[in-house]
Amino acid sequence: MVSYEQGALPVTVFYIRGELNAASYEQLQTQAEWAIDRGTRNLVLDLAGVPYLSSAGIRALNHIFHGLRTNLPEDSDDAIRRGMKAGTYRSPHLKLARPTPRVHEILDLSGVNLFLEIHPDLQDAIASF
Repeated sequence: MVSYEQGALPVTVFYIRGELNAASYEQLQTQAEWAIDRGTRNLVLDLAGVPYLSSAGIRALNHIFHGLRTNLPEDSDDAIRRGMKAGTYRSPHLKLARPTPRVHEILDLSGVNLFLEIHPDLQDAIASF
């Protein structure tokens, strides 16, 4: 399911259900590419319905992160590297919301939390743009 919300900026929300793994990651990537091609610039992935996230799912998150990057200086490789090294960088375009405890642990262990904000509440994620 997809919804379109209006915070300070327009935000697209993907409500993901089921495991995000080798069998499903391409579907998420394709849906995100379709939305980005049609103008989505700010995206929240609601992970409340995801019981498991594999390395393929993490690859999909990374793919979406790169798809949402702009040509602005703050989205350059150098700016992102500097921000990650300093611990201050978080994607301004992609946010995660409501991961289950197991998925949250996988996100932390994989380092996704170093470049994506993870919000316990969907409305907080929407308002963070």
